[in-house]
Amino acid sequence: MSPQAWETFFDRIMAIGLNTLQGLIRIVIIVVLAYIAVNLLRSGLTKLEAFLIRSTGRGEPEPGAVAKRITTLSGVLWTISSGLLWFVVVLIALSQLGVNIGPILAGAGVIGLAVGFGAQHLVRDLVSGFFLLLENQIRIGDNAIVNGTVGMVESVTFRTVVLRDQAGVVHVFPNGAITTLANATMNWSAYVIDVAVPYKDDTDQVIDIMRQVGEGMRREPAYALVMIEPIEILGVDNFTDTGLTIKARFKTQPSQQYNVGREYRRRLKKAFESAGIGLGTTQRLSANKSPVPGAPA
Repeated sequence: MSPQAWETFFDRIMAIGLNTLQGLIRIVIIVVLAYIAVNLLRSGLTKLEAFLIRSTGRGEPEPGAVAKRITTLSGVLWTISSGLLWFVVVLIALSQLGVNIGPILAGAGVIGLAVGFGAQHLVRDLVSGFFLLLENQIRIGDNAIVNGTVGMVESVTFRTVVLRDQAGVVHVFPNGAITTLANATMNWSAYVIDVAVPYKDDTDQVIDIMRQVGEGMRREPAYALVMIEPIEILGVDNFTDTGLTIKARFKTQPSQQYNVGREYRRRLKKAFESAGIGLGTTQRLSANKSPVPGAPA
């Protein structure tokens, strides 16, 4: 081989080595910048997480529930954002080494499109679940009505909501398929009671007894912890051909309304019996009779 050929060969080797060294230096710089960006992202998400916990956790009845929910969402955001960032870094590094990343991007686009079409329901469920958890619409242990089905929430994930009804049947709802959602135990619960009494009984006396029974329960330590407010007597709510209906309501801690309501009904029955007041009378007034106490039969 002639000296000129050797010189040309060494020049090419030097050029390749120089380009490779420059590429490696650029890759190192890119990795360092990416590492700094990841740390800044992690710090920003941590501060955002702390801010959301402070701003939204003040009125939370269950301490720690907000922190757990926001920490979960923050973890998901961190995983997605850091994964995308490092994917871009890998592509840039390959391009610095002379690898044609065009086919890689095209392949990733085709794969993403195929996955998007095949998993569109899954993506819809995940997005819906994200906002379901973010907005704290329901939590484990809540009594909820999902798409007309009543039950207790046993599980809430990014993909599904699981309810168990009173018969013990488990209902699983994909988050993206939830069209109606009602929560009966958000922050506080209510128990509404309709008390039917005959027309002959004094409504003021009935209301006084109902209030006394409610106050008696609130003076007991076991019920004072769960009854948020005194019983609210809404008044005479309806007239029927057998009597009249007085409506009342309790406000209780979440999911405690049924225990309080059942005990209140038991005590109210005994109080009415002691006062000689009829309850749930079956005596029916004629259609042409005036439903007024003391009216001639």
